[in-house]
Amino acid sequence: MSRIPADARFATRAVHAGLDPDPAYGSVIPAIHQTSTYAQAAPGRFVEDYDYARSANPTRAALERAVGELEGGRAVTFSSGLAAEHALITVACAGGAHVVLPADLYGGTYRLVDKVLSRWGLEYDLVDQTDLGALERAVRDETALIWVETPTNPLLNVVDVEGVVARKRGALVAVDNTFATPVNQRPLELGADFAVHSMTKYLGGHSDTVAGAVVARDDRWYDELRFVQNAVGAVPGPLDCFLVHRGLRTLHLRMAAHAENARAVSEFLRGAPGVEDVRWPGFSGMVSFRHPDATALVSRTRVFTLAESLGGVESLIEVPQAMTHGSVEGSAAAVPPDLVRLSCGVEAAEDLVADLAQALRD
Repeated sequence: MSRIPADARFATRAVHAGLDPDPAYGSVIPAIHQTSTYAQAAPGRFVEDYDYARSANPTRAALERAVGELEGGRAVTFSSGLAAEHALITVACAGGAHVVLPADLYGGTYRLVDKVLSRWGLEYDLVDQTDLGALERAVRDETALIWVETPTNPLLNVVDVEGVVARKRGALVAVDNTFATPVNQRPLELGADFAVHSMTKYLGGHSDTVAGAVVARDDRWYDELRFVQNAVGAVPGPLDCFLVHRGLRTLHLRMAAHAENARAVSEFLRGAPGVEDVRWPGFSGMVSFRHPDATALVSRTRVFTLAESLGGVESLIEVPQAMTHGSVEGSAAAVPPDLVRLSCGVEAAEDLVADLAQALRD
């Protein structure tokens, strides 16, 4: 039972969620339980769920309580965002089922469905989910899952989650909330069945760990996800859980700084020579734009690091077509080669703008 009032604001919950002082020594931050197994008082007699660390770990349980509280459901964590996606699709779908995917989506999600799960009979359609009429027409009787990204990756389109839910028929709705985070959007409150995170990104926030999570609104789906978590075993280690939990405590502060820097950068880019189609959804730190010399441009930045991933305190720049989205090349979800994606960190906004300005000049 949380000691934080139920009506506490998000910032208060972010700082305290899942954290109870250590009962043995009173440490404000609980210990990292770096163990693979647990002593049993007698065969089959052990504390709570703690018989083997694949099945349960106290550090992981604390993180799951925290993420679940911030998203308004029950969280199950995994060794990566893609491991979380795989578990969710495994739970929601069977052979012959149909999934509706966004036409603009993370390359890893497309690769998982198209190259791995389709071999087991899963079918899918790619749909521009900003067009709710097109989405409604794509949903079939056998559609088991509608997978939503909002904002999308990498074009940063915003999708009406409530509109999708209203058109889901018998399908479940899962929302990848990695870019928005529960600071800006809580999909379960909008009627979605699941919220999904690559906790590697904004939740962890420091580019020093890899982890994923699925948050379920319904206890039945939570139980099934926990079963798959244990059966498949793609669990995060205790240090990874500790690092993500550490990141959660400043999530609200970081997201405000990311958004302010993205605002400043997008305003500069809209007036920069050679730059077109600047996109920023109005929250989060993600910005995209198009430039005819994209590959050379991203090699000239100094404060922005040329690297995959996003959501860390440091700013990153990439060309998705050659990096994170190579797996969608040749498909209907292919990304234009002149697209540049920015993850604006928490540095001084003036330095980020100056860095882009010099890269555009050179």
